[in-house]
Amino acid sequence: MSSTTIPDKSSIQSGVSPLDMLISKHLDLDSPYVYQVETSSAANIDFIKAEFITGLVNHKKMNDHRFVNKFLEAVNAKMLKGGIYICCVETKDSRKDRLLSKFNPIIAYPFFLGDFIVKRVIPKIPILKSIYFALTKGLNRVISYPEALGRISSCGFRILETHKIGSVTWFVAEKVSEPHFDMSATYGPIIKLNRVGKNGNMIRVYKLRTMHPYSEYIQDYVFASNDLKDGGKLKDDYRITNWGKVLRALWLDELPMLVNLLKGEVKLVGVRPLSQHYFNLYPKDLQTLRTKYSPGLIPPFYSDLPVSFEDILDSERRYLESYAQKPISTDIRYFFKSMFNIIFKGARSS
Repeated sequence: MSSTTIPDKSSIQSGVSPLDMLISKHLDLDSPYVYQVETSSAANIDFIKAEFITGLVNHKKMNDHRFVNKFLEAVNAKMLKGGIYICCVETKDSRKDRLLSKFNPIIAYPFFLGDFIVKRVIPKIPILKSIYFALTKGLNRVISYPEALGRISSCGFRILETHKIGSVTWFVAEKVSEPHFDMSATYGPIIKLNRVGKNGNMIRVYKLRTMHPYSEYIQDYVFASNDLKDGGKLKDDYRITNWGKVLRALWLDELPMLVNLLKGEVKLVGVRPLSQHYFNLYPKDLQTLRTKYSPGLIPPFYSDLPVSFEDILDSERRYLESYAQKPISTDIRYFFKSMFNIIFKGARSS
């Protein structure tokens, strides 16, 4: 999560700002390969005279970038591997706090709601998206903290640290790879997620989006700082939106996976289709066992109700070994036990 940098007395007395301290911690501004800019234009990055750069500080908020990823890709292309990029954004939550404190409470919430719909919801509706950007040029858009992290990560950077200074959150990121150039990132209401399927082949499962856009790119980052909770999910996963929690509780987010069922990519009962990150957490023998069969819509989790990650591994292993011997009777048994736990015990995966 983001943290607030509070300058000590010595920094205040010397006139060094928290931002200056953050920049000097990671970059030598006297280097001919380190630049400070205030721009949202990828062309301005291309016009930097140096053939390559090792560091860049951009004082222009990400909220005012018309093409956020194209800009980040331009920075990546100009920067040597291991280079440091420092940038900033006013997050959705900081924007909310600013707007609510700016107006009388009677009009503050209606104003905030209108602002959120116009600058957050409408840009995600394909029919209205082009009209919105034509009118606004992408200025002052609403970006959540997880989305900012995800966009930076998707463009080949590893987040080193984040700091909230005033109302703006600053990110320090290191170039570690080329950008993903993913044209189908999870931005709209219906998403397709990469999951490990039968024979280890990747399949795209359909779901209603319950996380902030580009959240799939920071799964490792969140896992490294939050670890797992009971039930095998990430602790305090701030990638999940408030309405996403409601969709998950009502099972509505899973409905689009019926398309995968009709396509034969998943079956009704089976182990949960996992992302590559989660799949890599499994022991090799269970990875092999898992990929012998198609994943399922209703995992053995709801039958056994495991608590710890190790319990989940044992639950899946028992199911797969039983399925290998008696596939039809095993799925029937797990289906009805899962339905009982879901209906009468309120079993949920998160």
